[in-house]
Amino acid sequence: MTITVYVPRDASALSLGADAVAAAITAEAAHRGTGIRLVRNGSRGLFWLEPMVEVATPSGRIAYGPVTPDDVGGLFEAGFLTGGKHALSLGVTEDIPFLKRQERLTFARVGIVDPLSLDDYRAHGGCRGLEKAIATGPAAAVKTVLDSGLRGRGGAAFPAGIKWKTVLDTPADQKYVVCNADEGDSGTFSDRMLMEGDPFTLIEGMAIAGVATGATQGYVYVRSEYPHAESTLRQAIDIARAQGLLGDALLGSQHRFDIEVRRGGGAYICGEETALLESIEGKRGQVRFKPPLPAIAGLFGKPTVINNVISLASVPVILDKGAKHYQDFGMGRSRGTLPFQLAGNIKHGGLVEKAFGLTLRELLHDYGGGSASGRPIRAVQVGGPLGAYLPESQFDTPLDYEAFAKLSAMLGHGGVVVFDDSVDMAKMARYAMEFCVVESCGKCTPCRIGSVRGVEVIDRIIAGRNRGAEIALLRDLCDTMVSGSLCAMGGLTPYPVLSALEHFPEDFGIQKHHKAA
Repeated sequence: MTITVYVPRDASALSLGADAVAAAITAEAAHRGTGIRLVRNGSRGLFWLEPMVEVATPSGRIAYGPVTPDDVGGLFEAGFLTGGKHALSLGVTEDIPFLKRQERLTFARVGIVDPLSLDDYRAHGGCRGLEKAIATGPAAAVKTVLDSGLRGRGGAAFPAGIKWKTVLDTPADQKYVVCNADEGDSGTFSDRMLMEGDPFTLIEGMAIAGVATGATQGYVYVRSEYPHAESTLRQAIDIARAQGLLGDALLGSQHRFDIEVRRGGGAYICGEETALLESIEGKRGQVRFKPPLPAIAGLFGKPTVINNVISLASVPVILDKGAKHYQDFGMGRSRGTLPFQLAGNIKHGGLVEKAFGLTLRELLHDYGGGSASGRPIRAVQVGGPLGAYLPESQFDTPLDYEAFAKLSAMLGHGGVVVFDDSVDMAKMARYAMEFCVVESCGKCTPCRIGSVRGVEVIDRIIAGRNRGAEIALLRDLCDTMVSGSLCAMGGLTPYPVLSALEHFPEDFGIQKHHKAA
């Protein structure tokens, strides 16, 4: 009997030597005359254990990690092909606490299937959502997405079904589906993991969006720094087209839908949906004025669905299992799950897909294991470089869109970057402004000029020059940026700046009891 061994092809595992581990396992098996089937799967998201090798046994998949090429001989000696005990043994993969306590809907197949096997995808429930969308028709498919409560997972959290219904109801000779895979937020990697570990889920989600809205052409705008994701996605699209998941007759139906991959322009601002459309059209990535909304006049002036990877990859399970099933996860107006990404100074960095409602403290300590340095966690930035810095006193806040909005914070794409008590928060506030200087598209004055002036003001505060007046000036400048910027780039940059000033005034040379309420 041929034994199946899984070695991740995910970029995180590759960066830690997964290719060399796979080669060593293949060579050792050949040397011993042992027949194995090597599958290069996606990552399970336990990055501190990568490369994590798994072996299929009658009692389930047994994990070992982190494995180096030098460990391979010893693993074979210990009988790891039959689940033998070894110092690197982690037991049954699904029973690892970090994984066992998750609710994986969008990432249900990531790390389990061969990313480029459509047969494997179907065997694990793939294509059922698209089959239902075709069977029930566009209006019913849109209603299912609306009823599920799915909100955009890219940052703004706008209800996905409303976008889809607008595109469906707007008459046009051509409509488009655009996937925003320009994952540029600090500490985020869920889009990349999904594209590398289960690309057919994204393809199916986009095809469902096409059927639901009448769009026949899709584009995936992939971050230029994601070569592995782009390569895997291109291969998966070719396979999907060859096997009827894309093309002129989706799964043998009358519906037509195809996908092209476009490499990103290397600019953070191209993650903003209208700048992204400009870039796909071959123009400089600058923000468009709204209205018109992209759902009415988007790509090439046509009605366009724009969602990010996780939004679209959430759709197949919603169509397959129904809106109610998806609604049963989460709280309030935040329904379903979000893949939280733990990064920065954290002991157990990786991906945690959970229903909305757990607290930030639970995420940091029950899953993340506290800081990597062993020092107290002082601040956490949630939602990318434009997200607020949260102090320890706010760690019991539930991870929920509305709960974060009350704190003038945002969940965004689910990126969580951790800092211990050695961090200088004045420098972090300066970095936020400096990031805006570098990444602004330059179209509006509050963002383009305000961020430059913001860096100068913070420098004067740090230097101790007329602090009271300069802090008043900084608050006034931030108010202008929030109220006057054309898009979220300038409009949200003040969030990390003001939160650092509010919660960590001592780093700016201000006594804590002078802190504004």
